Amino acid sequence: MAVRPGVAGADGAATAPPSASSADSSASAPATAAAVDETVETRGIEPVPDHERRGRVRELFPTWVAANISVLLLTMGAGLVVFNGLNFFQVLLAAAIAGSVSFGLVGLLSVSGKWGGAPGAMLSRATFGVRGNYFPGMILWVARFGWETINAVTGAYAVLTVLRLLFGVESSTPLIVVTLLVFVGVTFLVSGMGRKVLNICNTWSTYLFGIFTVLVLAYLVTTIEWSEVFSRPAGGTAMFIAGIGTIAAGGISWIPTGPDFARYLPHSAQGRKIFGTTLSGALLVLVPMVLMGGVMSFKDPALAKTNDPVSFLGEALPGWLAVPYLLIALIGMVLINSLSMYSAGFTAQTMGVKLPRASAVSINAVISLVGGLLLMLVAKSFYGSFISFLSLLAVSFSAWVGVYAVDMLRRRHKTVRYDAAGLLDTSRTSRYWYVGGFCWQAMTAWGVALLLGLAFTKCEWFAGPLVDTWIGENGLGWAATVLLAAVLFAVLPAPREKEPQAAA
Repeated sequence: MAVRPGVAGADGAATAPPSASSADSSASAPATAAAVDETVETRGIEPVPDHERRGRVRELFPTWVAANISVLLLTMGAGLVVFNGLNFFQVLLAAAIAGSVSFGLVGLLSVSGKWGGAPGAMLSRATFGVRGNYFPGMILWVARFGWETINAVTGAYAVLTVLRLLFGVESSTPLIVVTLLVFVGVTFLVSGMGRKVLNICNTWSTYLFGIFTVLVLAYLVTTIEWSEVFSRPAGGTAMFIAGIGTIAAGGISWIPTGPDFARYLPHSAQGRKIFGTTLSGALLVLVPMVLMGGVMSFKDPALAKTNDPVSFLGEALPGWLAVPYLLIALIGMVLINSLSMYSAGFTAQTMGVKLPRASAVSINAVISLVGGLLLMLVAKSFYGSFISFLSLLAVSFSAWVGVYAVDMLRRRHKTVRYDAAGLLDTSRTSRYWYVGGFCWQAMTAWGVALLLGLAFTKCEWFAGPLVDTWIGENGLGWAATVLLAAVLFAVLPAPREKEPQAAA
């Protein structure tokens, strides 16, 4: 089969950008202005050409370490003990299983970023169709608003706690507004700079956070009554399984963005190394953080219930350790939100926002600022709001994951894995036009799985009609959603793409 210019080859490489007449006008900049070595990344959703693919697999390690530097994992670990009734070993096992499942999927689906050289939101056009992709894309985009809002609130709480510990400044409404504005502003700046700046920040935060996490662990080892910790009876199986789902929800939210950070990898990068590096980076932080939160809750269960989870750390740890640890954690939370907003810029462009990636990020920044103010000044229960959001987030992302994973498996042995011109072309000539711009097989599997997953879900905001079933009671709505979406898409007739025209 002849391959025309701008079409992905055997490994999904884009040999040249498509013509301007067929390209999506939301692409942020020409390839010549988006060199990977530039301090400010200007490349948007257009696939990365071969000559710019100078990334290294090892860069994924600090990326996924930084993506898990969040005190919210401490709160979630405490919740496993206080609300789920789990003991030390169950918390450890739940964290390990949840992290392995969720970030294992992140690693597996990240390989598609190497194949197509494009963000996950863009590659998803090949799965759902250039028009069909708007529907799951919109839900993923809205869900990311919520995730960024939660992280922004946690970061603002960290700033307020440090101000109180260092200068005795107490929280007030004007100060809340200012700290949240500063946090979101810094996040917007870092995410707008792009890949190179994020890699540098992620690497240094990995070292710093690792050092202070070891110090916190040493402090806990010497101050916790371990006889009380180990004497706690085991919790029930249902609560253990539900706990796995709670922890896994955070990792699941990163799956659609995994390809975003692998798209600069050369075609020679090995898939198993992408998987292993992603998984090990995430587990290195996720498991100790969840376990630390569980152990701290044995001493003071308030960690699982506080509206301000960060101030709890300021009281639970001595000042010489609390202040630097919170400062490092604050940097981590900036990076988490920056990584999320970085990907959100691609999603915005894929949804038709006619702005460069860095400017498209501003939409998420404004929404997270407004949502953060509501959560900090109006919401009565931070933990309840957080867990409710995680439950709905997991289901909304899981439907996409199941369909995308099957589509990715089908592309493993294709001569053309992802057609660069077809991804950017939103007209009827696109390779991924399918039927009226929709891949009805993918849309059907996604829609049915999403509705059923919500039917199994229960939280403070919502209760589906099937929550009293075994799946609902064990909090496995997200798992059922992934499996149903994958099975439905696999058994439906395989979609047929348009064949690229041979070069003259």
